[in-house]
Amino acid sequence: MASHRKPRQRPLSSGTVRTAATLALAGAATATAFEGTSHADPRTTPAQVKAEVDRLYGDAEAATERYNGAKVKADEAERALTGLRDEAARKEDRLNTARRSLGALAATQYRSGGLGPALQLAMATDPQDYLERASLLTRAGDRTAADVASVRRGLDEVGRLRARAAGQLADLRARQDELAGQKALIEDRLATARRLLARLTAEERAAYEAQSGTGGTGPAPAGAPRGTAPAPPAPSDGSRAARAVAFAYSAIGKPYVWGATGPGSYDCSGLTQAAWKSAGVSLPRTTYTQINAGQRVTRDRLAPGDLVFFYAGVTHVGMYVGNGQMIHAPRPGSTVRLAPVDSMPWAGASRPA
Repeated sequence: MASHRKPRQRPLSSGTVRTAATLALAGAATATAFEGTSHADPRTTPAQVKAEVDRLYGDAEAATERYNGAKVKADEAERALTGLRDEAARKEDRLNTARRSLGALAATQYRSGGLGPALQLAMATDPQDYLERASLLTRAGDRTAADVASVRRGLDEVGRLRARAAGQLADLRARQDELAGQKALIEDRLATARRLLARLTAEERAAYEAQSGTGGTGPAPAGAPRGTAPAPPAPSDGSRAARAVAFAYSAIGKPYVWGATGPGSYDCSGLTQAAWKSAGVSLPRTTYTQINAGQRVTRDRLAPGDLVFFYAGVTHVGMYVGNGQMIHAPRPGSTVRLAPVDSMPWAGASRPA
């Protein structure tokens, strides 16, 4: 019976109790710290919310430009893969035709090849006719050998095309994985920004929108003027730059949508690309490629139509329209609008050719 008794539990010593309590408090503190990383402190000020939302929007815009670049490469990889597959299909069709022709010729030779040449000559009613046919068969044999060699070359070429297509498919899948990663990052940043803005009162949010309405995706540099000068009229000289500026003016009020290139919505580089495309000039898709697409210009030599770039990573672009103003697509939740060039940290400018 004694062997079935439950062992007597020893009471916890005071030292053990203190250790357990310390661990519990440490765990609670750690949990609170982790929770604080995903939920804004209720005591966060509107200014702190604005700074964090601006940072999130900046991250999202940088990811958007990386997404745009990856999409260009994915589209190129897909076109190359389609071209390789089409070329392989055409060559396979020609190869199958040649194979069928060789097969038919082989069958004919098999059916008529039972008698040797000497016996065929001996049995021929017209030896001259036989000799002429023999000469034709010799030439046909030479042609058949050439056809066989051509088929072999065709098989090798189709094999090489298939190998290139397999490599292109692997590249396409890598680009698609990159696209998915950038898309997830963008959507995460934007969702977090929306949650933070939802913590503001209606008045605080209206103040934030009014303050950032001309400022794009981040804070202005220290000492930058915030006043908005009158919007200059669009140039009317018929030049390419004038046509691009006119297009940008016509897009004012259309919503910003990341990855969009029009006609109903735009992101920042999508707007500038579409504007210059309307003037007959092809620009690359991303901010960091557009800045190198034309002639670099200094800030004091800006002219309407020039592209103006912002932030150290060259993650934002607008179109200069004169009088210190630009037209740009600022960020999600906003629309294409006029804004001062001085409202964001300057990175450079270029003039499309």
